Amino acid sequence: MGERRLHGCFGTVMGLALAVLTAMLLGRGLSACDAGVNGAANSTFLVVLFIPSLWGLLTLSWVMVGVLLGRQALLHALALTVVLAAVCWCAVSLFWSGATHECPSGVPPWWPGFLPVPGF
Repeated sequence: MGERRLHGCFGTVMGLALAVLTAMLLGRGLSACDAGVNGAANSTFLVVLFIPSLWGLLTLSWVMVGVLLGRQALLHALALTVVLAAVCWCAVSLFWSGATHECPSGVPPWWPGFLPVPGF
């Protein structure tokens, strides 16, 4: 039982870390492109709504992958990586700003060219 509890605690901490990092990425993108209402409204949305919601989704995803794959360690780790990255990518894509005056293409100037831009 101790191993499951440790795995659950690690999943909760990992979900929080990924939620905060995703919110920071989205916040940087919004501020670089001068999108959204203003800085205070954007940061309030990210802190009050986005991080807790994404944290819950990531933790739920962690649990579901653990339930579905059980003790298959390599497949479990690969599935966790893919699922958590996909959830974070979809969350950023939902709130990614479109073209603005600062970013005519909708992509901040610091975005690396080898990564695809979030969006559907």
